[in-house]
Amino acid sequence: MTIQTDVYVIILITIILGVAMILLSKKIDKTDPLEKPKGVIVPVLMGIEMVYNTVRENVGKKIADKLTPYILVLWVYIFVSNTISLFGLSSPTANFSVTILLSFLTWLMIQVAELKFGGFKAYMHAFIEPIAPMLPMNIIGKFSTMLSMALRLFGNITCGSIMMSLVYMGTQNLSNLIAGLVGAQGNVFNFMAPIIAPVLHMYFDLFAGFIQTLVFVTLTIVLLGNDIPEEEKN
Repeated sequence: MTIQTDVYVIILITIILGVAMILLSKKIDKTDPLEKPKGVIVPVLMGIEMVYNTVRENVGKKIADKLTPYILVLWVYIFVSNTISLFGLSSPTANFSVTILLSFLTWLMIQVAELKFGGFKAYMHAFIEPIAPMLPMNIIGKFSTMLSMALRLFGNITCGSIMMSLVYMGTQNLSNLIAGLVGAQGNVFNFMAPIIAPVLHMYFDLFAGFIQTLVFVTLTIVLLGNDIPEEEKN
C-alpha cells in the first residue's frame, strides 16, 4: 500500500497548527485582561472576534459559543493548506479526499440542525416535497451542497497548482532561450522564475487561497444559520 505524499503534509500542518495554538493559548492566558494587548496577541484576538461576530449573526449567541472554535480551526486549516504550496509542498486541499471530508463535516452539521430544529417527520417529508415523484431529485439535492463545496475548493486549488506548474515550464523555456542567445546549450538555471513567478504566486496561492477559504467557511456558517429558527438565534 502506497501512502500519498499529501498525508505527510497533512500531518505536518496538524503538528504545526497544534503547537501554534497551544503556544498562543498559553500566551493569551498570561496576558493581563486589564492591560492593552500587544504583539501577536492583537491580530489573533481581532481574528477571533471577527469570526465569532460572523458566526453569532448567523446562528445566534448560544450556538456560536459552541460552533466558533470549530469555525476558527476550519478557517486556519484550510487557509494554511491552500497556501502551503508557497513553501514547495503540495496543498492538501488539491486532494479531493480532503475537500470531500471537510464538506462532509459541514453537510453532517446541516443534517443535524435540520433534524434537531425541524424534527424527524419534517426531515423525511422534505424528500417528497412538493410532490412524491420529486423524491429522486430531492435526494440528489440533499447531497449536492456537499459535492459542490468539495469540488469548488478542490477545483480552484488544483487549477492554481496546474497554472503555476505551467508558469515554471514557461519560465524554464524562456531562461533556455535567453541563455541560448549567449551560446549556452540545453537546460540552464531557471533564472526567470524568481522574476515572474512571485507575482503569480501572490494571486494563485495567497489571494485565491484566502478567497476559497472565505467562501468555504462562509457557506458553512450561512447554510447552518438557514436551518436554525430565528427564536433560537436570540
